[in-house]
Formats: sequence, structure tokens, C-alpha cells
Amino acid sequence: MSVLTSPRGKVEVVHCRRTESQDVYCIKSLIRKFTCKLFGKLNIIYLLEKANLAVTLCNDKEEIMAQATFLDYPNWNVAKQDDWVSVFRELDSDIPCTPLNTLFMHLFVAVDEYSVGCCKEILRTVYKAVPELHFIFLIVPSYMSLGSTLITLFDQVGNIPCLTYEEDFAVHICHRHSHYPQLHVRKARVEDHDDLMPIFMRYDTILKETYGEYFLAELIEAQDEENHAVVCEVEGTAVGFMSVCSRVNMQLLHECFDLGPFHGLCFPHPDDILESSQDLSVRRSQDAELRSSSQGSQKIVEELQEPVSPDTVENIQGNIAREAASEEALTAVQSGNVSELEDIEKLSDISTGYAQYHHVSSRSLASLILPEEPVHFRPIYRGASAAFCIQLFCIDEKYEARSLDFMNFVFSLFSDKNFCVISLPRLTPEFFLIQNFVKVVPFNTCTLEQDLYVFHRAGLLKSINIRFATLLDTPGVENLVSTLMLNKSILEDLDHYNKARKDPDIEYIRSHYNIEDFIYFGHHQREEHGHMHHFALNPIFRHYTKFFLKEILRLGFKSCLYYHVYPKSREGKIAVFQFQNPYAHSLTSALHYLVPVRPRRQIVYPLEKLGINAPSKAVSKDPVSYALNHTNRKLTLEPKITVNAKIIVVGASSVGISFLETLVFCSHMKFNNLTLISTHGLPGKKLLDTEQRKFLASDHCFNDKDYALMSLCSWVNVVVGRMTGIDRAAKHVVLSTDEIVLYDHLILCTGQQYQVPCPTEADISQHLTNREVPNSSQRRYTGKVPCNHFTLNEEEDCFKALTWIRNNSITTEGNIIVYGNTIDTYTTVETLLNLGVSGSRIHLVQPPPASTITCINNYSVESAVADALGAAGVTMYRDAILAQWNDGLHPDPIYSASFTTPTKPFRLQCSMFFSFCEKNVDYETFKALNDACLVYDSRLVIDTNFHTNDVAIRAAGSLTKFSNRYYSNEWTHSNFSSKEIGFQLAAAMLHLFDPTLEPVPEPPANLDRLIPMYKGAKIQGGILPGSYHYLHIAKPAIPTPLEVQMAQPNYGLELVTGSAKNGTYFRIHINKYKMVETITCLSREPFPTSNYIRLFGQHEQLLNNLCARYDENLITDLYSYFTEPWCLALFHDRFIDLRKELRQILASKEEEDLPSIEQLAHQIEDEEINPTEKPRQYLKRVFEESIYKTLVERSTLDYLHYNRYHLPMYAWPGII
Repeated sequence: MSVLTSPRGKVEVVHCRRTESQDVYCIKSLIRKFTCKLFGKLNIIYLLEKANLAVTLCNDKEEIMAQATFLDYPNWNVAKQDDWVSVFRELDSDIPCTPLNTLFMHLFVAVDEYSVGCCKEILRTVYKAVPELHFIFLIVPSYMSLGSTLITLFDQVGNIPCLTYEEDFAVHICHRHSHYPQLHVRKARVEDHDDLMPIFMRYDTILKETYGEYFLAELIEAQDEENHAVVCEVEGTAVGFMSVCSRVNMQLLHECFDLGPFHGLCFPHPDDILESSQDLSVRRSQDAELRSSSQGSQKIVEELQEPVSPDTVENIQGNIAREAASEEALTAVQSGNVSELEDIEKLSDISTGYAQYHHVSSRSLASLILPEEPVHFRPIYRGASAAFCIQLFCIDEKYEARSLDFMNFVFSLFSDKNFCVISLPRLTPEFFLIQNFVKVVPFNTCTLEQDLYVFHRAGLLKSINIRFATLLDTPGVENLVSTLMLNKSILEDLDHYNKARKDPDIEYIRSHYNIEDFIYFGHHQREEHGHMHHFALNPIFRHYTKFFLKEILRLGFKSCLYYHVYPKSREGKIAVFQFQNPYAHSLTSALHYLVPVRPRRQIVYPLEKLGINAPSKAVSKDPVSYALNHTNRKLTLEPKITVNAKIIVVGASSVGISFLETLVFCSHMKFNNLTLISTHGLPGKKLLDTEQRKFLASDHCFNDKDYALMSLCSWVNVVVGRMTGIDRAAKHVVLSTDEIVLYDHLILCTGQQYQVPCPTEADISQHLTNREVPNSSQRRYTGKVPCNHFTLNEEEDCFKALTWIRNNSITTEGNIIVYGNTIDTYTTVETLLNLGVSGSRIHLVQPPPASTITCINNYSVESAVADALGAAGVTMYRDAILAQWNDGLHPDPIYSASFTTPTKPFRLQCSMFFSFCEKNVDYETFKALNDACLVYDSRLVIDTNFHTNDVAIRAAGSLTKFSNRYYSNEWTHSNFSSKEIGFQLAAAMLHLFDPTLEPVPEPPANLDRLIPMYKGAKIQGGILPGSYHYLHIAKPAIPTPLEVQMAQPNYGLELVTGSAKNGTYFRIHINKYKMVETITCLSREPFPTSNYIRLFGQHEQLLNNLCARYDENLITDLYSYFTEPWCLALFHDRFIDLRKELRQILASKEEEDLPSIEQLAHQIEDEEINPTEKPRQYLKRVFEESIYKTLVERSTLDYLHYNRYHLPMYAWPGII
């Protein structure tokens, strides 16, 4: 916040923020004729789209006072975008401008009365936001005066001619030192104590309480050759302090952190052991194998295990250093900082041969998965320490953005050191200084509560030359990547790049990904979109990644960059997700500087029915799915909020995946420590062919394609294992391998699983019935699980069962018993039939039901499935309880199974036993929760904000139940959509990390006992016996028999077409509010499930007056009805936005003398007006006679026109 005072004495409290698209109208209102003459006629939206930085100044009422826009190339046509540096160097050689330290002002507008103060505040904010920036140029026609505002802040340096016509332009410059200067850094003196103590005490009092009131003075006095204290000062007053020490506990760092990329922070030594001989041979053989099997479209991430030769890198760095020394000298002298000049001269002596390079290959950005860390071998470094550490650092918040000014001086104090390290408590918010450091990856065994950050001396270089690669660079690149895996493919891609530069398939990207969340697509030309294939960067220059990306856009005349991450191919092709390593990112990754782009839900088109009105092949094609990452000019200087908190998710259930997805796609945030603990890692491995029947039913939250489009493996560390304990005091999770995983926030989403049934041990030779045997449903099976017994909970379990079937000739001989009464029993039977197992050898045994509600809860569907089972020869047994395996003998393997029934027992031969008894919480999970003293009452108890009785532990999904104080035991998370539960859990947690969110108000005292009611549809589907494709979509509800529901007086309408037995059954339930509440489909033909899911919650009139047409017998087949072209817009992902826009129009007051349509409806409902005609007719007449009809039509046509690539089957004015 700052205060501006006008010449007339008016005062405004103002603040700066990033310009937003909704500011355009106000910006236009501030443009004067003088502005157009100065900057030219501008399209404001287009300018903001291409701006690197746009700043808006607002007062405390959020009224816009001023706005300025900055780009990295000149505003008038005085130099080419990619070649302006030489022009401005020739203009004034004393100004060492570079693409790194220079921006150009393309627009400035302000309220006239405060214009000078507004401009000063904006310039100060820009220099503060971009620490590398030193010069801002303003170019105007030479005949124009800058006006009374800009002339006070910019100095003219000369004139340059226009490239296109004969006219000169005046070049003006604004220097950093006039607004937010570099800080002067010197050795600390005891007399600085009084200036510094208030700054220390503002942040923390622990040091004073621990070491006494004069600890700082004592620290300054104790300086020697190993310990130094430095301060930065402004006008003779110390405003910042740094204590550095050359003694570093290298042994501890080597034990806890992967310092391989920095050669262990040591100087190279001939006796260094960097890799075991065994690992070296294995890696080389893997390298050869990967190269031989690599496909052009799918590559893998590599990490260099051996450093590039010191001579090669020294030459590279020497050239950069010598180039930097000459240019930085000018800046150093100009600012009076002699120490910076002296230090930069020493940069030419740097040897970075020990700096290991990491690499990212095509379609797998630097970041995704690294080769697995050796368990028993770690490099041994025998060289001297090359690092010093920062012990204490503090700076006044006002000058925090200049924290890096310390580094030149402290490196000059340790001329024999090349690394600076700092360790911080993990939850310390990321401040300006460490934003320039590299966060080091800890080993799995690291138990330190601190993070380690590293900065290399070469990171001080300010002049880095970035240019296009050419064929002449091939030898240099070959030498650079010679020790990388797949280095030949890199060189091949370089060769292909030089021969043919291929732009991304932008039509496909636009139609399949929400890139319009980040850009206005219409303001970017097709050739301005670029596709990034490779990204390799020495980690010591990681803080220049954004500059690297910004230069790629400028030099390539691009405005957008895209990076594709492909999933692993099931056939074994090399791809990104071949390995799941605990480290999701390497140090060279640019992925954190890109934003993940959400995929768009696609319409399933009836292409044959549409004919020539179908979308283009570029839109409707279905290539290999990939995750898309993106950056653009607006994002190059946009910071992200960094979250270092360890967020551990236990369980890869739909709830857990939805939670991770929500966090990952928060584009303005960077989560460094997301970890998933799961028995089989991330789902989506495509272990089963897509054409095969699935053993398990689906909840349609996520499928294999969704996992590929998300690429969670790029962002989430994966720990494969089972949770066996929680230490709440130490805040760590214990795994089945006895390893521990530290957490700050623990998210439990393990769900429930099918358990091994516990036989009652009843002797069927005594002809016992169910009433005479003990109830074993609550008993836990503790014996050895038979090898041919299968409980299917995940895809890996299904794959294991499928493998057993194929390896043991189950399809041709032996009986299979399927035990249970859930929908998964039916889908498993259908899968077995589809695999070729004869129905006569399949026995479906159903235990007594736990309630009167069946798993399908629809008699028509159930009878069709029962008939199909009978036709296939499958034998069904009802109300049967498992008594014994192998007649009570050793059960491994199972040869026979005995059951009791209400009448007489029976015994079946068995080659394979599938168990689908009632799901429950896994015993190991229960024991871990119980031993941790988390409140457990048949389920893990939570409140409405997902909290357990430990504030650091949250839980969600079927694992949980609400506390009894809510008096809602019948409602649990199992009643709701798992995907929505995960989203709401993430939304609740984001308030802890995201300062841009409004704080959540506490609920009123009388409402804090109400449980939340989520609205997303509860879905289940699969392929049932008879090859019936089944889908059931319903609102969240307490399970109730369908007959009971239909008997309610306010049930609504039931629309049914077709017959279940014929496989043409389609049922829609319309509630009393005329909304679609339930959909049930049973068909022998596949149908577009994703389309039908979009029908849930729609008003029947929106479905082309569905009820009226049904009553008039105009609809005989709902399957055919919903493939007609008129309804395809309903399935479009942005149709909900159109509905909201139309609702907003009807709720807004568009005519002064008339209330809005919404207000009229309320007035009629409240009987404030009594129209002579029917209310519906009255509202319709008012709508048609007012401006609302025109506005609604215009909005609808705009929607169709803007989305015509998805909806070409609709006509709009002008195409006929």
C-alpha cells in the first residue's frame, strides 16, 4: 500500500496488481488523444495478450487509477523483435542493455490528477517484481513531447529511424537506481546492531531469548577467516544482515541429500568414486536397450550420471564469464558497487566441471522420472569442500526483492568456494533470496526437518546469450550430451528440427485442452504457437529458466509454448512413465515454470448420422493421449506460490486421485512435496487391453485416458507400499517395508476393499443350515490366503487373476466359484464368459443379503441378467454361506468349497475362487489408525471439514463416517461422488496455502451441526452377463428400494423405452421439479456413457420438451433420441457456461422501467402481481416483447459461433 497526494491535496491509498482482462474497459476510458499519439493506436486486449508484464494501480475502492504494459521488444517498428539489442547498443554504448535487464513500455495511462505519483509507483513495483531488470525504454515519435508525467521519469538518449518509413523516433530511458536501486553491501560493524535488531525482532524473538540481547553484536565481533557478517545499507542505515561460514557439515549433507548434480559440493578429485562398477555396466546395457527400442514419438527422461568433462564446461563458462565481465563492469561502476566488479572479474576463473548436467528428452520434460536411486551405493567425494553456508539472514521487507545483492559480496569473501548453501525449516515460506537457489532433492532415508538450497557462483552471471541452434552446433551438442542416455535420438531430433520445424497441432490442442483458460485464442496466430521437444539446463542456472523460456518466445516470434507428456505404452515402448521414482522432478526441470492444462471433456459424436455436418478430423480424431503443459508471454514473469509442506496422500482411490488432480491443476501454485503412498503406485497402467471385459464395475470417475491426460506422475512423488503405522508425535507414516515417510499434512483415502471371507468351519456332513452356524461376517481371516483365491480391488489384482487363468488352463477345465452379491460378481462372470470359460463351469454363489436393496435395484435389469446367466449355463446359488475349504483341510490351493443354505448344504469342486463379500476397511489400515489413537467407530470419524481428531490428519471417502454429533449416521461419503469428495477436500485444504482465496467464514452456531450435501451424480456401470452394457446415474441418496421410491407421492415421472431383455432398455426418472434425477441404461450395443452423464440434472424442457414428446408417443427409442444433432450442445463441456450466462441475463435489470425476468417470477410467486393470463404465458410474452429475447439469442449465437469447431452441425446467421 502507498499513499498518493494530488496537487490539490487529495489523498488516495493505492496498490499495484497484475492487470486482468476485466480491466480493459477502464483502461480504454483512461486513453486520451495524446496517449494514441504517444503509443499509437492500440488494441488493448491484444496488447495484454502479448505483454510480458502488465501492472494495474488501484485505490482502496478497487477503482483503477493507472495501468502500464511492458514487453521485451520495442513498441514502434524501430527494430526487429529478435534483433533490437545491437540497435540500442549502437545508440549508446554506455548502456549495457540486454534481453535479461531490459523491458519496453508499450502503454501508460492514468487518472490525470495523480499521473506522476501513479507512474512512479508502477515503475517502483516493476523494478521490485523483476530483480534482473535495470532499464525501461520508452520510444515515441521524435516530434512528440512526453508530456508532464513521463518527462519527469524518463531521459532521452537519442533518436533511431523507423524500419518501414522515413520517420525518426526518440528513445527515452528510465534507470533502476532512480526507483528501486541495488543495495550497497559491506562488512558488518558492531554499530549496525541498533539498526538491525528491530528487523530481527519483527520476525522472531527466539534468538534474543536464547543467546541474549546482544547476540548480534557478539556475532559481528566474532568474525574471522571462516566466519563473516555482512550488511546491506540504504543511506547509511543497515537494512539487511547475513552471516556466512565456511564450515559445512559435508558428511551430514552427503547422507541426507542427493548432491550428485553438484558433485557433492566438493572439488573434483582423482579418487572420487561416482558410480559402482556394477551400476555402470547395468546403466550402459540399459542405455543400449533403450536406444534400440525407442520410438520417435516416445522417449524417456534421462539424468547424467557422469559429469561433463571439466575442460569442456570450463571453456563454456569461461566464455560466458568473460562476456559478462565486460558488460557488468559498466553496471557496477555506474551504481558505485566496486565489490561487484571485483567479484565478476573472478568469475572467469570458475571451473564447473563438477556441475553435473541433467537432461530432458522429447515428450518427457526434465522432470518426470529419474533412474531409480541406488539403494546400497552412493558416490564418494574425496575433494575439498567447495561450499560455504548462510547461518543467519534477515532483511527489511521493504528491500527484500534486492536480497540477491548480498551474493556478489559474500562470494568475494570466499574466493576458494563456488557454492553457497542454506538450510531452512520445511514450512518456511519461500522468500526472494531462495527463489534464486536450487532446492536439493533429499534421499528417501532423510529424516531432517529442513530443506537444503544451493546457489553456484556462476549463477551471478547476467549476460547469457540465447540463440537458435544450427547444424554447426551439432558437434558441441554431441559433446555436451555424450554421456546421456538416448543421446543419439537427441541429435536426430536436432537434425530433424533444422530440416523441418513443425508447429503443434493447434486445432487439436484447442479443441481437446482448456488453453483458453490462459490465452485469448483469437489473438494468437497459428504460427505463434510453438512445440517444445527438449529442455536441458545446468541446474546452477535454474533460476534463469523463465528468462530462457521468455527468450525462446521472443527469438522464435512465438507467443505460446506447449510441451507434451506421453504415458507409457502397454506394449513396452519406451515412454515417460516407465519407472515410478519417488522424485517427480529433476533439478533441470522447466515443468514448474509451465502450467498444466486441463483436458476438455469431449462429445461422443454419431459421425455416421452427422455426415458432412460432423466436426473436422482435426477435432474428432483420437490420437495417443498426452498431458499438456503450457506457457505464454504473460506467464514468463508471473510468479507462482510455492508450497513446501509435505502433503502425503495414502491410497490411490478415486477420492485421492481427485484430490491430487485438483492441487496439481492449480496453475498459480507450485506444490513441491506431493506424495502418494499406494500399494501399486499410480493407477492407469493399462494392464488390461481396452477391448477386454473388465472384472470390476466402474464408478466413471477416472479411466486410463484420464490418467494419461493428467500425468500425475509428473507432479507427484510415488511411494509403492502399504501403510502399517502412523506416528502422530513424530508426524510420519510407517510402511510395510519399515521405511518412514514424513508428513506435514496427512490425507487418508484408502477406501474399503473386498476381504478374504472367513469360513464358518461348519461340517456339512451334519447337514447344518444357516440358522445353525455361527455368524462369521465380523470375523477376520488370519490364515494363509490360498494361491487360487482372488479378491479383486484394483487393476493389478485383475491382471494377476487374468494371468492365473491363462497360465493354468482355467478356460478349458476346472470350476470357478464367484462368491458375493455385489455388481462386481456380475461383471466378473461376464469377463470369464468372454475369456472363453464355459458357463457350466462357473458357479455364482450369493450370500444372504445384508439389506433388502439389491446391487442393481431394478427388477427389469435384474431379471434380464438372471435370464442371461441361465442361458449361458451359469449356476446360481442364493443365501449360501461359506462353510469350509477343502473340507476343513489345508486350504492352499482350494480344491473344493462347502456352503450352507437355509435348507441343505452343498459342496463344489473349485479351481479358482473369486470373493466379493462386503467391502470393509483393510485390517492393516484399521490397526494403523487405531494404534495412532485416531477416533474410529466402525469407520474413521471425521467432521464436516474432513478433520480427524488430529488437526494434521484429514480423511475422506468410504473409509470415513461423520461424527455422531451430527446425528446423520446413514449419510457417509459413500453416498456421494468420489470425484466430488476429492475436489471438496482439496478446496478445503487450499485455504491453508493460497493467499488469493477469501477466508472461509465460520458457520453460524445453529448450522455447525449440518453435514455438507454434495450434488454430483453417483455413477456405476460395467458389462453384465449377456454382454449387456449397463449404466446407472443417480443423485446422492440413502439407498432405498426402487419400488418404495416410486410409491412416494412426489416421485415424479418415469420415462422408459425399449426392453431390458432385448438390450434396448433406457429409463429416465424426472423428479417433481422436472429435472433429470436418474438414468438407467441396459444395452447390447455400446453407448456414449460420457454423453449420458451430462443429462443428469438437466431440465426436461432443455431436452427438447422431453416429457411432452414422450407423452405424445413421439419418442420410441431414447438411445436414438439422444443421438440427434439438436442435443449435441447439451454434451458440450462449455454448455454449463452458456446456461450461467443466460441465467445472468435473465436475472439482470436490462431496462430501467421494467424489472428483470427473475424479479417478475418472484413477484408472481409472492402474489405481488396478478396477471390475467397464466404465469408462464405472461412471462413468455414479457420476455419476447423486451430486450431479453434479443440478448438471449445473441448470447446463444455467440456461443455456437465461438465453439463451431465442436458444434458445426448447428446453423447460425450467415452460413445459409
